[in-house]
Order: sequence, then C-alpha cells, then structure tokens
Amino acid sequence: MGCQSNNATAPAPGIAPGGEGLDPRRCAEDVARSHGGLGIDPRIPGAVPDWDAPFFQAGLAGYSDAAMRIIARRHGCPACVTEALLDRTLLAGGRGFAKADLGELHDNVPGGDEDAPLVGQIMGSEPAEMAAAALKMLEQDTRGARAYRDLAYEDITQHKVRESLEEHDEIERVAGSFAAIDVNLACPVKKIAKKARGGHWLAEPAGAIRILEAVREAVPAHVPVTVKMRRSFDDTPEMVESFWKIFDAAYDMGCSWVTVHGRTVEQKYVGPSRWDLLKEIREARPERVILGSGDIWEAGDIFRMMAYTGLSGVSVARGCIGNPWIFRQARDLMAGREPSLPTIAEQRKVLEDHFALAMSVNRSMVRSPESHTGKTMRKFGIRFAQHHPRSEEVRLRMIAVSTLADWRAVLDDLYTEE
Repeated sequence: MGCQSNNATAPAPGIAPGGEGLDPRRCAEDVARSHGGLGIDPRIPGAVPDWDAPFFQAGLAGYSDAAMRIIARRHGCPACVTEALLDRTLLAGGRGFAKADLGELHDNVPGGDEDAPLVGQIMGSEPAEMAAAALKMLEQDTRGARAYRDLAYEDITQHKVRESLEEHDEIERVAGSFAAIDVNLACPVKKIAKKARGGHWLAEPAGAIRILEAVREAVPAHVPVTVKMRRSFDDTPEMVESFWKIFDAAYDMGCSWVTVHGRTVEQKYVGPSRWDLLKEIREARPERVILGSGDIWEAGDIFRMMAYTGLSGVSVARGCIGNPWIFRQARDLMAGREPSLPTIAEQRKVLEDHFALAMSVNRSMVRSPESHTGKTMRKFGIRFAQHHPRSEEVRLRMIAVSTLADWRAVLDDLYTEE
C-alpha cells in the first residue's frame, strides 16, 4: 500500500513542500515493511551495529551534549551525533579554544553504554589537521572522557599523521565509544564558513575532497567515515556541479554515506528545505546510502520525507530539541501504533532525568557544576515548554532558572498533575 491517501492526516505547520498529502501512518508502515521487514537499509547497521531504525539525532550546536543524547536514546533514538568539534579544539586538548569554536569538549565525550552508538563530528580547514583530529577523537575513546583535557597537540602533529597510522589501526570499537566519524561540510554559520570550514567547502570541491581523503585514510578501516553536506553552496550551476564532485568523491573513497540538508549554505535556515531536490539526488544515485535533513518537526515528517524522496534515512535536528518523544512516536508509527503526546508526569520525569544527567557529567568536567547545569538547562527548559498546556508561563519561568532550587520550583509549581 502506498503512502498517498485521500484521507491523509492534515499537514502540520511547517511541513516541507512535497510532504503534503502523505499519510505518515501509511508511510511509516511501508518503511517498516521495507528491506524484508528490517525497516532500514541493512548497510547502515552493517556499518554501525545497533543502529536499528532509519532516523537519528543530528549534531546540534549548543545542545547535543551527553545528557540530551541519552534522553533521546531512552526514548527510542537509535543513534546520535555530537556537536561539530573543530580540529584545532581537539588537537589542543580543549586548551585555549575560542568562543567561535563549536562544541565544548566536555559536552561531546561519549556518555557510556547508554550513549552508544555515537558518531563524532569534526570540522576544520586543513586536511592533515582534520585527519589528526579524527584520530584524537578515536584515541580519547580508549582513555576515557577526562582524557580530552590531557590530549597534547605535539604527539600527532599534521606532519606525523601517516607515521601514526599503524599504531592507530589497533583502535578497537568498544561500547560507549565513537562508532563513526562524520565530517561536517554543511555548517552555514558565517563565522565558521568564512574561516574555510563547514559549508565553505561546498564552494571549493578540491579542498573538500582533500579533507575527506585525509580523514578516510587516517581513520582505521573498520571505523566508518560519513559526511554531512547541504544540497549546494548556492543555486548557481557552478555550485551544483561542485556538490556532485564532492558527493561522488565521498563514496568513491569509501565513505559509508552522506547526509544532505535540503537548503543551500547561503540560505542558512531561511525558506523551506527542498525535498524535491533531495528526491532528485536519490534518483540520480539510487545505489547509494543517502540520508536526508531539513524540516523534520514531528515524527510523521520522518516518514513523509522518506516516502517522497526515497532516501535511506532521516536526520532529526531542530525538531528534537526539547522533544525526545519524537523518536518514541516514530517507532510507534513504524509499529502501527497511535503515537501519544507526553503527559505532564512524563514531561516532569524527562526534565528531572535530563537535569540529573547533566549534573552527573558536569561534576567531573567543569567548575561550579550546579551553576553550569542551571544555565544549560534553561535553554532546554524553554524548548520543553512547548508541550505544556501553559507553555508561555512555563517558558517565562524557565528563562529565570539558574540554580537547582529554581529548577525544582518550576517543576513543583507547574509540572504536578492536577
């Protein structure tokens, strides 16, 4: 049975062009029956064991710490990606990194068995330093989370990357470690792109390909390397051609898959994600494992995108901030169950667990852990407020949170079942 239906559920606000009129229940059931009932292209769990559903939590700057990832995993997310870590941040062991460096190290260390499988995302400007940074990320895996602060720059400089390959080929994949390395060629943030990082490389295919080659050569063969891209730097024919050069080169050199966001770098987050162009990419390369991104706001959007584009899977980004239930709802749809909204009690439980997880990480990684956690949870609480029947009141209270006492007061006042 196809997804198209005259009785399709009403499109939610913000649904991307192409997804209208698609019944998410039928789409999800079609996905669940695909690949002999596996429900996911077997090449994905073949590369990353335990990745058992065709969606994942994207790396989100300022959000994707271990606490958020574990909460997502507890609600059915099969895999998560860290924030983008700059090569220089990794190589310096976190010392002296600037505010412009995305992803603080302590927020992006593997969080144990509950945080697996975890994909580590890197971003940078020099091929050799990107290769070294990938090895640093894998190296700290074997030493434990606190080792980030102890990693020295000099033992794997850009001049010694290849000399170190034999040693690093011995790195083994273990529970709670990085299951893959993802190279970010997508970030549209101006302060990042203007420094020849992220989305900048979509306008310079030769440089992008050198980075991918260096990382793929450096990372042990048993560790997958994946790529995050946007559909182009801009909509000019030259930039579209550049996209295809990078895209095809990634697979030719052995990258496992590419996740493509349906906006250009120049668009940033303005305008709809072009699912129609994601569909064209899939139709042009039907043999590839290709994942999609952009305008996934509710569980049904995952399956609308897959049905419309034919892609192998979907990256859930802004739609999962303060909304871990999107993953539970996605699994419910695949199982033919009616997705449910979180009750007040469920919301409170998640908020309490999220705070406790954040405190657990911060106690060992930062000074003033309660203050740091309070400030961090403020932004999460604001996003969680969307589910509450008194959302604006909750949002305003969350804005004022800075301590554990403040946090408990909001929960006691507003998250008690009547």
